[in-house]
Amino acid sequence: MMPQTGGEIAGASINRWRLPLLSALLSLVVIALLGLLLRGMLVVPMTGLNYKYLLHAHSHAALLGWLYPALFIALLHAYVPPEVRCQKVYFRQFWLAQAAVLGMLLSFPVQGYGAVSITFSTAHILLSYWFILRFLKDAKAARVSQGVHRLSFKFVKASLSFLALSSLGPWAMGPIMATGHSGSELYYNAIYFYLHFLYNGWFTFAVLGLLFWLLEKYEIGFSQKYGLLFFRLMFWACLPAYLLSVLWIKPDAMVYLVGGLAALVQVLALGLLVRGLWPVRRQLDTLFPGWGRGMLILAALAFILKTLMQFSTAFPYMADLAYNLRFFIIGYLHLVLIGFVSFFTLAFFAQRGWVSFEPGISRWGMGLFILAFIGSEALLFGQGLFLWLGLGAVPNYNELLFGVSILLPSGIGLFFLSQLRQKPHLAPLQAIEDVGSQAATTAARG
Repeated sequence: MMPQTGGEIAGASINRWRLPLLSALLSLVVIALLGLLLRGMLVVPMTGLNYKYLLHAHSHAALLGWLYPALFIALLHAYVPPEVRCQKVYFRQFWLAQAAVLGMLLSFPVQGYGAVSITFSTAHILLSYWFILRFLKDAKAARVSQGVHRLSFKFVKASLSFLALSSLGPWAMGPIMATGHSGSELYYNAIYFYLHFLYNGWFTFAVLGLLFWLLEKYEIGFSQKYGLLFFRLMFWACLPAYLLSVLWIKPDAMVYLVGGLAALVQVLALGLLVRGLWPVRRQLDTLFPGWGRGMLILAALAFILKTLMQFSTAFPYMADLAYNLRFFIIGYLHLVLIGFVSFFTLAFFAQRGWVSFEPGISRWGMGLFILAFIGSEALLFGQGLFLWLGLGAVPNYNELLFGVSILLPSGIGLFFLSQLRQKPHLAPLQAIEDVGSQAATTAARG
């Protein structure tokens, strides 16, 4: 029997991870259905269903049932050799984590934060620790941090560090509640600690790591000096930027100052990223053909808006406005989770050949999903603006939001069904690699 080539091993690895990837996409369908149910309850109240409990299920499934496994798969395939990522340990980690999410989906709607749901949440945290340690060990053995992916791996190590750091929020909840501080400022700030380092740490740095991984893999010229400076600014700003999440309690002026400086540094880092990537935008376009390019553009716009909106909350007036008008917060969270992280992740999967936009049903489904996302964001921010300007509520706001939201599960459901008939494959990027080699001579200047 002839030994397998590297391409054959990589192809076999993709096929083995096909079912896990489909399970993550199915989770996204379930999340969209739960979101539709929540918005439907604002139009027609439903007896026997607890809105707050369902909201807990929706948010946990979004964070842990879709984005966590999607990035889990992407990072494994980027940094761990095929023969290692196909070891049983990673499949055990993946399916145990998905089982924990299923447990949360079944228990949160019934009891909210109760013994069963907290047990499954705790199990997922422990599984994430296991993944972090094993992934870093295997990536180090593969000498990723010393090779061509040295810069991108800095983002990935930071992302995993923030994932571990974010878990301090849930761990603090037990003592806080046990000492009778449930619902207090300390209680909510522990939640915001978890969310901040999840959104702005784990998710953001993982996405940036995958972006730089592609730049390095295809030798698309990006100044190493700018790249390293961008990383350092983003990393050190992420830590004090948590203070932006506690401005709702109206702390001392120094807290506003430190949080504002952190947000300003992130804006400067964004400018550095744009300056570095603009000269190689055509090479990036070549990496993401067709629908993948469109989703990359949407993700980039969402990241820019996310950074600027976060900076705006450093000002007391805007911080109070965001806190008092929750429509802005809900719109912001969906902007980050769907517009930035999800769209980039799907574009990355398409670029690698693991999902396809070739079938018409796939394009129809994603088109509906994108349209629904833009429509719901317009309604959420529009409602906030109407109330801010004293114009009253948007007429028939809940009905309109529910109507637009029907397209979310419909669209992603069609996209999911289309992937069932597709076989993942290695991306045919030999021509792109040739372009990348030429691009290496046109590194960003300055």
